[in-house]
This record gives sequence, C-alpha cells and structure tokens, in this order.
Amino acid sequence: MTVVLYIVGIILFLIGISISIALHELGHLTPAKKFGVKVTHYMVGFGPTLFSFRRGETEYGIKAFPLGGFIAMPGMYPPEEATKARHETAAAGGKGGAAGIVADGGVNGGVNGGVDGGVDGTSGRLGGGMDDGDAAPLRRDRKKRKGRLFEDTMADAREFSNQEIEPGEEHRTFYALSVPKRLVVMFSGPFVNLVLGILIMAISLLGIGVITPTTTVQTVVECAVPASEAQQRPASEQNTCRDDDQLTPAWEAGIKPGDEITAIAGVETKDWDQLSSVIKDHAGERVDVDFIRDGQAQTVTVPIIATERPKVDDAGKTVLNPDGTPQTETQGFFGVGPVQERQSLPLNEFPGAVWDQVSGVFHAILTLPVKLVDIGEVAVGTKDRDAEGLVGMVGVGRIAGEIVSTDQIDVVDKAQMGLGMLGSLNIFLFAFNMIPLLPLDGGHIAVGLYEGARRRINRWRGRGLVGPFDTAKLLPLTYACIGLMLCMTALLVYVDLVKPITLDAIFNSGG
Repeated sequence: MTVVLYIVGIILFLIGISISIALHELGHLTPAKKFGVKVTHYMVGFGPTLFSFRRGETEYGIKAFPLGGFIAMPGMYPPEEATKARHETAAAGGKGGAAGIVADGGVNGGVNGGVDGGVDGTSGRLGGGMDDGDAAPLRRDRKKRKGRLFEDTMADAREFSNQEIEPGEEHRTFYALSVPKRLVVMFSGPFVNLVLGILIMAISLLGIGVITPTTTVQTVVECAVPASEAQQRPASEQNTCRDDDQLTPAWEAGIKPGDEITAIAGVETKDWDQLSSVIKDHAGERVDVDFIRDGQAQTVTVPIIATERPKVDDAGKTVLNPDGTPQTETQGFFGVGPVQERQSLPLNEFPGAVWDQVSGVFHAILTLPVKLVDIGEVAVGTKDRDAEGLVGMVGVGRIAGEIVSTDQIDVVDKAQMGLGMLGSLNIFLFAFNMIPLLPLDGGHIAVGLYEGARRRINRWRGRGLVGPFDTAKLLPLTYACIGLMLCMTALLVYVDLVKPITLDAIFNSGG
C-alpha cells in the first residue's frame, strides 16, 4: 500500500506541474491570438508527442516529459531584410510603425540581398584563385569561413522561425507586433505562474490555515533550568528536576493545562507572540496573570523569573555559536507551553507572507551559482546534502511521494504540504523565467525593452523608425544558456538520485 501511495504522490506532482506549465503557456497563447499572431503549436512538455489535436491553425498537444512547454509563434527570429528596414521605405508603403516595417521588408531585403550576394560571389572567386603559399589571404579566408558558419546558423534559425508564414501573413508574425504587445505576450506566461502561486498560497494559508500557538495552556513546566546548565546535564536528566532547581512561576501559581491566559501585567494577550513578548519584558518583576478556567475568570500574582534561555531568530530557529552550541540570553520566564491550533492566517498578514515567499525565491535565484557549487561538492562526495538547499524535479517528485505515503502526518497536513510545494514551484517558475537571458521569457522581455529604447532614441535623433532587433545575433548566448541549464538539470538529477533529500531531513531541519 505504501508503494502505491508513493506512486500516487509522484503522479499528483506531475499533474500539478503539468497544469502549471499548461497555464503558463496559455498565458502566452491568449494575448498572442488576441493580437493576431499566428500560433502554430501549443505543447505541454518536451520529447515525443503523446497526444495532440488541431483546432484551426494551432496544434494542441502533450509531450512525454513534463519539464516545460512552448507555443510556436513564427517570427521569433525576424528575417534579416526586416531588421534592416528603415522608416523612409516603410513610409512609402503607406504604413507606419511595425506594420510598415514588415510591409517594406521585401523591398529593402532585395537590395541588401543583391549586394551581399555579389560580395560573397566575388570572395568565392578570389578564394578559388589563391596561391597556396599566400598566407595572408588564407588567414582571411579561414576567418570568413568561421564567420560564415555562424551566419549560416543564424540564417537557419531565421528560416525555421518563419517557415510556416504564408505570403501575405508577415503582419501576423511575433516581430511584427509593437513592443508593448510583445512585452504583454512574453510577460503574461510568468505572470500566470505568479498569480497561480499566490492563489495556491491563499488556499493554503487563508483556507486551510496554519498551525498557530494559542494562549491556552498545553503544558506547565515544573522547574526553570538555565540553558547553559541544561546543556551540561546528561540526557537522562533533561526532562527531570533536581531538588535545588527553581520552580517556575506557573507551577507555583497552580496554572493548569486548559487555562486560557487573557492578560499579563495588565496587557491583554490576544495571541501567543504577544504573551511571550510581555513575559520576556517583565523579567524579575511581580505581575498579575489573568486567566479563564472552566469559564471562570481568575487572577494570580506571580514573580516572572529572569533566566537564561536559548536565543532564537525571527524565523523561530535557535541561533548557534561558531562552535555549534546555542546562543543564550537572559529573559523573563513563566513556564507554560501553548495549545497548537490550525487557524486561518489573518488577512492583513497575507501580503507579507506572499512577499516573503517571492523575495525568498528571487534571493535563492541570485545565489544560484553558490548553491550549484555546493551541489557539485555534494556530487563528488566532499559535502553533505543540505535539506534546505537546491532540489531538482526528481527530488521534488520523491518528496511528493513520501508526503502521500507517510503515516506520520494527517491528510490535512499532507494536502497543505503538497499545496505549499506547488505554490512555491509556480513562484519559482515566475522568478526564473524573469531572468533577462534568452531563451527565457525575461530574455525576450529584455530584447523588447532594448528595441523600444533604440527606436525612441532614433526618433529623438531624427533617424526615423528602424526594423526589429536581430535576435538571431544572440544565438551564441542562447546556446550557452541552454547548455548551462542542461548541465544544472543533469547535476540535480544525479544528486537527487544518489543523495536525495528525505522528508525526515526536511522535518529535522525545521523546513
């Protein structure tokens, strides 16, 4: 049964990520079709096509590996003649803006093509008549051949990008769109992931709620042992009191489990954080503690003792010294532990939770090179796997399987953990796609912003409207980015298989 549930968890994860990818691509598809762009393919996944159907001019389908998706829009690499078009010739066609540039592309392209063809032909004849001993022309010819190889690659990319455009459809290409419309098409995909991530967070935090400590007493601590002394006691005495240990104010006052503390030192305690803050601030003072027991309001006066306690950060984690021992600080201590209840996150705290999640993901991406170095050290066996470090798709799938199959957490917690993973993944897809490098959406956005700025500057200088930027010139950078992403994916897959992060490791790390 456990194996079956494990497989179910992986399948649920694959369904969730596939839906996220499908909605991302739908975010691109919808405005593209709205703006009249010819979209030939809408695919979820990569590799062999498992299922597809055609509606109108677009083929919709699902591929074997749900590691991404794409929509095919002719004109992602504009023809060279369009990139060289100028305002003067476009104006002669009676059109302005991008449409005018596209309409005039054939005229300007014919001139440029004739000139380029003549130069190439001349060079070819000269090369054929060279003497083998003529070193300088030979070096020039080699350099030209290397340059020609790159030009051929760009030409192939342009041809492939525009092969499904019929004569008269040039205005339906991606490059024919105005810059603002192109930005909308490219940003809409990541934006869908951001919205989806926020909606999933809302379902989890506002709908299901979060485990929250309340002001109702769950446990009463008998004695107060300074943290430095507690560290030196044997494990067998960690949960027992010695005769000379100081009793806690709560124990001496007779506070019992189930008592609801309503105020301390005249300060109303609406939640556990406020209760803890008041206690810490009144170390060494005698204060009144108001509480309700069996529906009756009662008050006791107790001395809040000053004791040494482990220091924690804003996330609630113990702050450690360089040698690994907990840091301590003197603070007030009362001696009660709270009842934990699932409560809806206050609505006014939700924007802060979203901001923490989004900013945390962006910070993780900014520190990605450092984290990849850590993963590399893990791969070669010189470092242990960090439960809060990078995890690949394989690792996340394994964790999803463990969540569904474990019997250590209830169904509600399983659902919330699954939603948390899916929400984080969507926000990661948003942030990662906003990196301003091709072939990511952020790279196309950066190109669009550059092109818009270039056109504006040309107008200021009186040079007229120019054609779209030749994105084919960025192919070396694009290929380099694709290579790096493939290497990163392979590294994470290897580490996730050989040294996986387990659910127990996540729990132990406090993640």
